Amino acid sequence: MPKLKTHKGAAKRFKKTATGKVKRGRSHLRHILTSKDTKRKRKLGSSALVSDGDLKKVLRMIPYQ
Repeated sequence: MPKLKTHKGAAKRFKKTATGKVKRGRSHLRHILTSKDTKRKRKLGSSALVSDGDLKKVLRMIPYQ
């Protein structure tokens, strides 16, 4: 069998945890920050887990991470 290629865009955005889950960053924190509440911006700075519906697709893109 040939080796699988890692999707380089996905590799920069997702990291696997020790238990096999996948971490991701949150969006909406790049510009127009003056109109967003401080609490909202603080929460957007934290990481989150990939949802169950998308997990299989993401894991296929990062096979060796």
